[in-house]
Amino acid sequence: MLKGKTGRVFFSRLFEGEDLAEAIKKRVEESGVKAGFFLLIGSLKDAVLGYYKSGQYKTTRLEGPLEIASCMGNIAVDENGEVMVHAHVVVSNEDGEAFGGHVMKDSHVSATAELVIVEAKGVNLQRVFDEKTGLKLLKLG
Repeated sequence: MLKGKTGRVFFSRLFEGEDLAEAIKKRVEESGVKAGFFLLIGSLKDAVLGYYKSGQYKTTRLEGPLEIASCMGNIAVDENGEVMVHAHVVVSNEDGEAFGGHVMKDSHVSATAELVIVEAKGVNLQRVFDEKTGLKLLKLG
């Protein structure tokens, strides 16, 4: 377990048509945050959700409009210092049915999305490739 302190807090808006995963990463890179977490609410035109199973992500595509009931994730860097964003989302349709999973490319913002980025100070969060899972997992310490 690592312990840090809350640093800077950033508020950002994502715009209609932006790819959700790419837009979150872009805003994180613009903020300069290398360790922390984020929260997001808003709406999507469509969503691609990932589910990790047997060493790979299975995807499900949902057509909207969809409400982002919750989206959160963490921010770290990989072995090369590249910013990595790990995001999960729960979306709901007009009938109140909810679907969740890993945020995948090709999920497009509808009217808007509101992003809050929280920096962790005094913490070095790094993701390192794990051969067993084929994923870059958090290395704490």
